[in-house]
Amino acid sequence: MTLQQLRYLIAIAEYGSMNAAAYNLYASQSNLSTAIRDLEREFKITIFKRSNRGVTLTSEGTELLGYARQVIEQANMLESRYAKGDAGRTRLAVSAQHYAFSVQAFIDVIGECVTNDYEFVMRETSTGQIIEDVGSFRSEVGILFVDDFNRRVLEKAFTDANLSFHPLFDARIHVFVGEGHPLAQQDVIRPEELEPWPYLTFEQGSDNSFYFSEEPFSYLPHHRMIRVTDRGTMTSLLTHHNGYLLSTGVLSDEMQGGIVSVPLDTDKRMRVGYLMHKERKPSKLLRRYIERLSDIVRNNPSVEAFLGE
Repeated sequence: MTLQQLRYLIAIAEYGSMNAAAYNLYASQSNLSTAIRDLEREFKITIFKRSNRGVTLTSEGTELLGYARQVIEQANMLESRYAKGDAGRTRLAVSAQHYAFSVQAFIDVIGECVTNDYEFVMRETSTGQIIEDVGSFRSEVGILFVDDFNRRVLEKAFTDANLSFHPLFDARIHVFVGEGHPLAQQDVIRPEELEPWPYLTFEQGSDNSFYFSEEPFSYLPHHRMIRVTDRGTMTSLLTHHNGYLLSTGVLSDEMQGGIVSVPLDTDKRMRVGYLMHKERKPSKLLRRYIERLSDIVRNNPSVEAFLGE
């Protein structure tokens, strides 16, 4: 197996035909055909089904394509980092659910960085993508939550990706609403009081299952639902629309003054923690990010039990 063979595989899958892939890669069709035959012989599988209309992936080919994309992405990252002699560059990449405190810790670490040669990456993304990012070494760390409902499914996904989950804190579930919301002044909100209001949630893409939701109680029926992909839109909806979001209750500075956090009347809890690949040795910068993350949430009134290492 070579990187060139994997690149040919990806191109053929994307263009849907040998001819189109060869044309766009400035390669001969015979070279592409030979590369695919060699891969099929090496792995003892059939990668493509061929027809007059082009080629389509088999189920085994689809699985191989996923691995190929990860390998090529990692190879591209290696080339990008080392080809120009910048192996000593300071780097931190974080993939996280849409938690303002994870962004605040990220910003703080950037502010402490004294080197002139660095790369910082913050990806606020879906649960499935976080697992994929950390599992493929695209990100050093991932931030997400588990609870009694999603724990078994997520822990299996962690194991399959060779990841370890490190708890940071347990939090009582809170309701985020705008300060003008009719429920904003209550000391506690009962679940049935939320039924008349739109339920706000973060979109999870192709992994949009109840188990991969960022919000607890995702499995309950919601008559009115609004899905968004970014925290800025969510903040605008909370401040200008009478919807609600279920989360940890940890408010950031940017949310103060427009959004309030009210405890939900339930004995269910959220456990927030960070994911790391079991084969990754944490860098000094990553250790500092985790420390700063712990500092931010340690004494927050919404945190019932701080579990950070």
